[in-house]
Amino acid sequence: MAGDRLELPGVEFPCDFAVKAIGPAGGGLEGEVVAVVRRHAPDLGEGAVRTRPSAGGRYLAVTVRLRARSREQLERIYRELHALDSVLMVL
Repeated sequence: MAGDRLELPGVEFPCDFAVKAIGPAGGGLEGEVVAVVRRHAPDLGEGAVRTRPSAGGRYLAVTVRLRARSREQLERIYRELHALDSVLMVL
């Protein structure tokens, strides 16, 4: 995000979009990330969430695929994820 605007050159809505959050493993990160995304995209489908531990197992990447309806929807999701203490990075 540049300032408060999410930079999405060439993206047209609605579209399929993947949000990835990274944080320490073992702290409930997956549940927190899914709860935030589900608040803004309640129609998450089966298999929308994937997790991947880092090579050393210290960190976890949680990827959520959603049907994004607008830039504003994604900005709200990114803002809430950034505000979580358990999230170190959002991609």
